[in-house]
Amino acid sequence: MIPDTVEGAILLSVIDFFLSFIIIGGIGVVLSLFPYLNRLGEVSDHDLKAGH
Repeated sequence: MIPDTVEGAILLSVIDFFLSFIIIGGIGVVLSLFPYLNRLGEVSDHDLKAGH
């Protein structure tokens, strides 16, 4: 339990600071996966001209 004092507020700020790095890092990982997902769903010109 975090106390309702100045020390508790500082502790909460430090926890929030480190958690923000974890969240931003997670977003970065997801964004870095988009090129790999794009390669998995790649469609060639031949497939487009052939139809379904």
